[in-house]
Amino acid sequence: MRTALFITCLADTLAPHVGRATVDVLGRVGVEPEFPRDQTCCGQMHFNSGDVGTARVLARRFVEVFDGYDAVVSPSGSCVAHVRVHLPELAGTDRDVPTRTWELSQFLVDRWGMVDVGSSFQGTVTYHPTCHSLRLLRLGDRPLSLLEAVPGAELVELADADECCGFGGTFAVKNPDVSSAMLDTKLDSVIAAGAGVVCACDSSCLLHIGGGLRRRGSGVRALHLAEVLAA
Repeated sequence: MRTALFITCLADTLAPHVGRATVDVLGRVGVEPEFPRDQTCCGQMHFNSGDVGTARVLARRFVEVFDGYDAVVSPSGSCVAHVRVHLPELAGTDRDVPTRTWELSQFLVDRWGMVDVGSSFQGTVTYHPTCHSLRLLRLGDRPLSLLEAVPGAELVELADADECCGFGGTFAVKNPDVSSAMLDTKLDSVIAAGAGVVCACDSSCLLHIGGGLRRRGSGVRALHLAEVLAA
């Protein structure tokens, strides 16, 4: 199966370690992803900000770049949600690239049919389901099933897990006070869980949460699901 890695803008510029961890996990289960160097932004930020014209251009670009692959895998529930839900209309094509685009946990569980990917992680982990992965992509318990299969990882419940962390892309920029208040509530829950690691499927939310934890002087680490699975 010819598989491509869609790295996303944020992972490319701010969290390249998440991209490397994703490649490591895929390689461990027998998938060697290609990296199309012509890939660009999927257009989610532009679409959410009302710049539909640019979002359409980027949607068509996404389809062109990834059309030759059987599967496109990405470590971002947010970007994959945009591709699956909004790209068919934005791109104006019947090519099924959006349906062949998978978030990492979705690909491993649904497309590849496995939850044990040969990981080994020592410590306590609590899981934060990001808004797009929860409400738009509807990942459900796929990430949890992967975490539960990791030897040495002890899952700890996160209170009010489905509450937004306050990032929301440009929301955090346009509404900083509200965003900060939402983050404080999320941080309270993360710290109260008592886990050593908070895990999620979106680097953007993890940057937001991780920054807040560091400012509080907390020792809780914010790790992407791919990083836990790659351990």
